[in-house]
Amino acid sequence: MAFGDAPADTDLKAAWDQFCERLKEAGALAFKDANPANALQRADAFRFLTQNLGQAFDLALETKDAAFPQIHWFTTPTMKLGGDVADFTYRQAWISGEHAYRLTGRRGTARWLNITVQGPRPATITGTDWPSLHEPFGDIPERNILGSQIETDARGNFELFIGGQQREHNWLPTTPGSRKLFIREAFDAWGETPTSLTIERIGMAEPRPMPSPGRIIDAMDWAGRFVADLMEQWPEHAWLTSGGVCDPACLNAFPADKSANDASDARRGRMAAHMLWHLEPDEALIVEMDMHEGFWIFGMGGAMMGSMDFLYRPVSYTPARTSVDADGVVRLVIAHDDPGVHNWLDTQGFSDGNLTYRNLLSQSPANFRTKLVKRGDVLGQLPADTTTVSKSERAAMRLDRYRAIKRRFGI
Repeated sequence: MAFGDAPADTDLKAAWDQFCERLKEAGALAFKDANPANALQRADAFRFLTQNLGQAFDLALETKDAAFPQIHWFTTPTMKLGGDVADFTYRQAWISGEHAYRLTGRRGTARWLNITVQGPRPATITGTDWPSLHEPFGDIPERNILGSQIETDARGNFELFIGGQQREHNWLPTTPGSRKLFIREAFDAWGETPTSLTIERIGMAEPRPMPSPGRIIDAMDWAGRFVADLMEQWPEHAWLTSGGVCDPACLNAFPADKSANDASDARRGRMAAHMLWHLEPDEALIVEMDMHEGFWIFGMGGAMMGSMDFLYRPVSYTPARTSVDADGVVRLVIAHDDPGVHNWLDTQGFSDGNLTYRNLLSQSPANFRTKLVKRGDVLGQLPADTTTVSKSERAAMRLDRYRAIKRRFGI
């Protein structure tokens, strides 16, 4: 038996060839102007591509049938996408308004959990001419429920129903256009534990059909567009379409309006802001924020907006893990090497990247200030009572991080 002996051979080969061509074009975008022309960050762009190539067919095929839903982790310590933030976990499940689902699990101790039903994905961002972000993003949030609103038994076990008949408790309605369940969990202290989750369609009695040639061809098309679009749209999409992200013309500063806080953000249960930074080898950046209520997270990302190496490096801070100065100010230091201060954000050797701020549980506005300094002047630019750490203390902090992140992902 050889090529051409089966009826779908020609169509399958054409679809695969098109996928490979799109992958080749996606690789060429690693050299775009928005990605700094240094060896480490050129390599990181290809890593960003290959990480997402690894999940392309999980999203396009293996979990795509809404009649046989599966929960998929689309960011992990080894897979970054969509401006993900360290100290969040991101999961999704393809669903359909035609069906009803049961989501079961045990509530962990993470400080924040948000489960959202996402609706149709418009061609353009609402109210603009900008195209929606690539699949699997761009959906319109329809309804959400917070972890604090989910009723559990004494051990934390729960059932949450998605769609179907209205229920008084633990129910998220759907619409005919509902297409995805988006699950985010955010962690503060290292000892917090994740929520376990599994999903099934109510009435699911038959096995999932084996994929036909037509289904495989559709998946190849979806996966090819996915890898091409993510390389084309990141990072430019962030500043072209969001009021909460400064463009490269305002490096090392947060946008003047401080946060993106529209109705869509409210349904996602967050406030957000992003700063693009650039540091020469002998520079450091001091970032200040007046301490405020709520649950906030600072997380470092690379040029392609994916989170930095949060498994091994200090690239994120939350209230439980941050030293606040006596004057009520949070001061973070972005530097290429350890300046010996508690709140160090490691650049992991990158010359350029972004710092993302998320505020959950409150609408308290943030007040940011930044100061670019010489690396050797860092300690002189900080208050005398700034918390410092020794090399052995930093090593212990890294180990605490490593163990906590592995616990979150069960790895």
